[in-house]
Amino acid sequence: MDGAPAQYADAWGADRTRQNAAYTALMEATSEPVPWADDVWDDLVGHLGDADNHNRAIAAQLLCNLAARHPSERILRDLDALVAVSRDERFVTARHALRSLWKIGLAGESQRRAVVAALARRYGEAADEKNGTLVRSDIVEGLRHLHDAVGDPVVERTARELIDAEADPKYQRKYRGHWR
Repeated sequence: MDGAPAQYADAWGADRTRQNAAYTALMEATSEPVPWADDVWDDLVGHLGDADNHNRAIAAQLLCNLAARHPSERILRDLDALVAVSRDERFVTARHALRSLWKIGLAGESQRRAVVAALARRYGEAADEKNGTLVRSDIVEGLRHLHDAVGDPVVERTARELIDAEADPKYQRKYRGHWR
């Protein structure tokens, strides 16, 4: 990829040691704006459907990091594909994606509205899933991270509405724990 750091190619290789080192370097690099975001964006979106679950997880997390610091609303067209990874057949992959989604809301108001709505829908869908309570907890926690970062009262209101809608008092208490 033109403009991407050398580690980018290693992120998709079969050598897990090199892949993990590349992942760590790329996640650190994308914690700030990078000039090569547009150069790798479409490739990352393509990796969301990769046959290798590690690649799907890496792509989702990197895309969330890039979206958080990308001035355009480009993520809005790719948000559904990214949220789809939060339903991945491999739960560890799904969870890595899910726990990164909140970062998209750091980019701006329209991105924040879109990701909060997507997380609220995902919360509702999780009710009947095998790991649904953990998915819901991760969503509520992600909304807390987003609220802490931007202070948007809509984020807090949405999280509290999701928590209040939880029928099981045990899980309602657990989810409320993220908002103390």
